[in-house]
Amino acid sequence: MTTLDWIVMCGFIGFIVLYGTWKSRNTRDVDTYMRAGKTSQWWLVALSIMATQASAITFLSTPGQAYVDGMRFIQFYLGLPIAMIILCITAIPVYNKLNVYTAYEYLEKRFDLKNRMLGSALFLTQRGLAAGFTIYAPALILSIILGWEMNVTIIIVGAMVILYTTVGGTVAVNKTHFLQMIIITVGMFSAFFVLMTLMPKDVSITDAAYVAGKMGKLNAIDFSFDLSNRYTFWSGIIGGTFLMLSYFGTDQSQVQRYLAGSSVTQSRLGLLTNGLVKLPMQFIILFIGAMVFVFYQFVTPPLFFNPVEEAKVKSGQYSTEYESVEKDFQQLHTNKQSEIKKLISSIDNGNENQIEKHTENVVESQKKANELRLQAAEIIKKSDPSADTNDTNYIFISFVINFLPVGFIGLLIAAILSASMSSTSAELNALASTTVIDFYQRLYKKNASDSHYLKVSKTATVFWGIYAILFALLAKELGSLVEAVNILGSLVYGTILGIFLTAFYLKRVSGTPTFLAAIIAELLVLYCYFFTDIPFLWYNVIGCLVVVGGAFIINSIILKTVNRE
Repeated sequence: MTTLDWIVMCGFIGFIVLYGTWKSRNTRDVDTYMRAGKTSQWWLVALSIMATQASAITFLSTPGQAYVDGMRFIQFYLGLPIAMIILCITAIPVYNKLNVYTAYEYLEKRFDLKNRMLGSALFLTQRGLAAGFTIYAPALILSIILGWEMNVTIIIVGAMVILYTTVGGTVAVNKTHFLQMIIITVGMFSAFFVLMTLMPKDVSITDAAYVAGKMGKLNAIDFSFDLSNRYTFWSGIIGGTFLMLSYFGTDQSQVQRYLAGSSVTQSRLGLLTNGLVKLPMQFIILFIGAMVFVFYQFVTPPLFFNPVEEAKVKSGQYSTEYESVEKDFQQLHTNKQSEIKKLISSIDNGNENQIEKHTENVVESQKKANELRLQAAEIIKKSDPSADTNDTNYIFISFVINFLPVGFIGLLIAAILSASMSSTSAELNALASTTVIDFYQRLYKKNASDSHYLKVSKTATVFWGIYAILFALLAKELGSLVEAVNILGSLVYGTILGIFLTAFYLKRVSGTPTFLAAIIAELLVLYCYFFTDIPFLWYNVIGCLVVVGGAFIINSIILKTVNRE
């Protein structure tokens, strides 16, 4: 990076940390620390919700996901608007009426302590690990740019977020989310604008989209009902709805964002705005990834996008074998470029026969290129069995560093780092709130002073920050981060959602049947993950339905037994 890029990146990030710390320095009570005193307007609630979602994984891994697998990941978000409407009707009025600090307080009021503890424990387990993912992603960037050891960058990124989140709590999170979303939005559109200007002059955005479509990268919607297919319209609209209901309705990192709303109306408007904006936002990010793929049809891409692993294999005993595959890859790409130019010419001329012919040639060349990439990954693994052979997370950052103009590199990296900080800060804030309210205050020290709970909250924030850093240090071989973090969530979200839906709608079902059904559901979800090929989005449906159905059945059996006696 140039000096200007460093100034842009450090200026944005440094200002966010200092601004968040300064604006929240007068936080003196638990209510302000955890719910910003319930003073947030709808637009701040919406921005905070979106910023919590928009981690560095979104901007680092999602374009790479589209590059490798096309845009079908967009189907993951199809259930989001439906979920937002349901939550506005059900969850928000309940949480507001009970004046809770965490979503899990409601479970004790409705059921009993053990259900509250189970919900809290599932959240802490999953979200604590997920926070590690959001720290790992930007550390990945800095390790490439600076050539630093990955562990060092993980600790630095984690420490920056811990600083202002510990000082200001929800106030600091909300204040910084506003600035971070501005940087993220500007960075996203800047990346797309620069990307299109880098395309060959005779390739319009329409031509680029046509090429992406012909090569299978605009495969946004798939209506086939195939349980072995991870992303389809049905898995998105059904499984996605269940996942989003659980994430936004029961995950404290999101619930805490709209608990800060000044009224039910403000919280509802914030959620609905998120439902309207998130899907187009995710579509644009995936489309950018598809356009990066098209760009690399005119510029020879790396055989393997992880420069660290590639450098290792080239300096090892398998360097000759790797370089031979690399040479074949470059030759194949040269031939493919010629075919793509012919394809675009045929598109401009409207010659359908030629379009079909050249499309077949291009698709066949791409298949061979993918096979060569697999060969390269196998050689890397052979050279170093501990090597990370999934380079999806490196694709977009490789493009940013190698092709964006001076200044834009710093801006894009600032956007990605801002996304990471916004998401991680919200997660640490929620983890601390759940730890203090649901465990420390409820089980250990019920009647301490407000200042005492504030100190414990800050200590808990530091603890969870360190916990997330430790997990990030172990997160090297988890594949595409955007998939990994959602798979992790799906292991518990269905069960948690089932507990809450039972609480909301099955008024005659008591706590013990719900608790037993939740344990059964969680064990079943874990069985599906370890021993079946069921796509992860369906875990949310399975877990939820087993809890609701199981709780109803167990409760009915208990009632019948009692009546007989």
